Amino acid sequence: MNYEPFHTHDIDVLDPVWIPMSDGTRLAARIYVPRDAYHTPAPAVLEYLPYRRNDGTARRDALRHPYLAAHGIVAVRVDMRGSGDSDGVLYDEYLPQEQLDACEVIAWLAAQPWCNGNVGMFGISWGGFNALQVAARRPPALKAIITVCSTDDRYADDVHFMGGCLLAVDMLPWASVMLAYNSRPPDPAMVGPQWREEWLGRISESPRYSETWLSHQRRDAYWQQGSVCEDFSQITCAVYAVGGWADGYTNAVMRLLDGLSAPRKGLIGPWAHKYPEAGSPGPAIGFQAEAIRWWKYWLNGDQNGIMDGPMLTSYLQTYMTPATWYQARAGRWVADVDWPAPSVTMQRTLFTTNPAHTPVRIGTTLRSGADSGMWCSYAIPGDYPPDQRAEDGRSWCVDGPVVDQAVDLLGFPKVTLRIASDKPHALVVVRLCDVAPDGASLLISRGLLNLTHRYGHDRVTPMTPDVFDDVTITLNAVGHHLAPGHRWRVAIAPAYWPHAWPSPELATLTLDLTASALYLPMREPQVSDQYAGDFAAPAGTDSSHIVEVRPDQRARYERFDQVTQLWELHDENDHGAFRMPDGLTYDHISADRYFIREGEPLSARSVCEHRIAIGRDAWQTLVVTHSELWCDREHFYLSNRIQAFEGDVCVHDATHTSTHRRDGV
Repeated sequence: MNYEPFHTHDIDVLDPVWIPMSDGTRLAARIYVPRDAYHTPAPAVLEYLPYRRNDGTARRDALRHPYLAAHGIVAVRVDMRGSGDSDGVLYDEYLPQEQLDACEVIAWLAAQPWCNGNVGMFGISWGGFNALQVAARRPPALKAIITVCSTDDRYADDVHFMGGCLLAVDMLPWASVMLAYNSRPPDPAMVGPQWREEWLGRISESPRYSETWLSHQRRDAYWQQGSVCEDFSQITCAVYAVGGWADGYTNAVMRLLDGLSAPRKGLIGPWAHKYPEAGSPGPAIGFQAEAIRWWKYWLNGDQNGIMDGPMLTSYLQTYMTPATWYQARAGRWVADVDWPAPSVTMQRTLFTTNPAHTPVRIGTTLRSGADSGMWCSYAIPGDYPPDQRAEDGRSWCVDGPVVDQAVDLLGFPKVTLRIASDKPHALVVVRLCDVAPDGASLLISRGLLNLTHRYGHDRVTPMTPDVFDDVTITLNAVGHHLAPGHRWRVAIAPAYWPHAWPSPELATLTLDLTASALYLPMREPQVSDQYAGDFAAPAGTDSSHIVEVRPDQRARYERFDQVTQLWELHDENDHGAFRMPDGLTYDHISADRYFIREGEPLSARSVCEHRIAIGRDAWQTLVVTHSELWCDREHFYLSNRIQAFEGDVCVHDATHTSTHRRDGV
């Protein structure tokens, strides 16, 4: 990345700025103001997060916000209610209160003398979510957003459920992250001597998000709230939707382009959960320059041609030897003027054309997700799924023919199955792989379906044992180039631990192959492809003033005891430590562990731990959390413990347990 000095142009950094809400709550903000804006007002763009502007996202913000201000845009970073130095308690993700507060912040920004009255909103992950949600509320000053690695559907594409299956790999781990994050103290240097009272009050009042999520196992009103796919017409401002093939949130980009009628653009690269200018695996792109063009067009009236290009620019990945980490992915950029694109058509391939083919039975190996990798990758070594041959061996597979001409895919593969289960509750996982001439199997896409949700995620309909039913599994969006000499593989299994929580009983599935098929979104090359990928070099602001105290490192390993049949996955992350210019030091270590005994789905258990130390000089704090999730046939059980220390003194120690009836999961 090319780094510009912190003050390329004259900038004022205002921090803290207290933005008043109508109910008396104050939200803490850092605002980067180009000094020219005091006599020639500029547009303002807002990033609105619960992750703490002064330390949690400080390194990331330092690359981006000063860069925007240096190019004539007021950049605003606000701690949401109940986070960082802001007042209040953060009761859950994406609540109406969060959205209403953002609308007040936007109105406040538009009224400032250095703002020209036009406001944008941007963010990755949580910030990408709430940019969409706030856009749907249509605050008058909000003219455009950039949403990165987000979703339009909170039930279908977030850390909680996928295809009606509980995402074991992410639900409790993410809930445990927020348990620890919500227990961090405000900074005495910002809020004054009341920091301790606010800290202890926040710890005591913050709910355990995992309890709420397990109380809503169907797609009910809880998940509909904040899912902008419920009514795309509510969004009228311009939307730039960005994702990456290695991320967990890419599906929304194509759905937004399809569903919105407002001005829109889409971009999908090879990246994990990263902004494109820091995109990994590479190639990273100069998305800062692209964003500035976007903001100046929609917020300043500059006729710079940002909307003259394709609606969707995508990176079609090509085969690489499967690995758990890549520095860069081979491939090429393509461009589609519209989406859905006339260049993409669905091709149907039957699993068999033999009408006398005997149905196949697929038994359960609970470890069939051992090589599933992370659902949402942060581009950390160990994140990506390895060679799938072992996983394929734990599944039932059907291979397509070796191709003699290249095939490009762009869109959502689908599989239709005529399927039966010998148990009333079962799930099915479908993987699509690119198999190389040497037999290596590269995971391209996957989809899950809780079979009790086959008629909709708002209801539970148990399977009638051994009775066939027709189901459709939509796999995650894909952009892939299948080279000559390679072939497709479809792999099917009734378990995928630890990706998905197992059904309460071992289930055997039966497939009628004569009525089962694969549908692939085949794309033809376009003239517009020759202009795709013409991006500037990655650039940002120099952030070397934030000093690394200890580098991050990771250990991710599995163990299987062939005597006890106990399988374990350990994911231990030292997120490192860093020091801010004012002396504040931030230090975070975590571990996620998953356990299951082969043949015993009720033995599934996940354990998540965090340790976060924040301090400056004599002020030193430590938060330690421990979360566990386990089950029996009828219930899930949760335990969450929070310990908080000021210096060596424990000022809070409480454990909360809860029981949640299994609702078809």
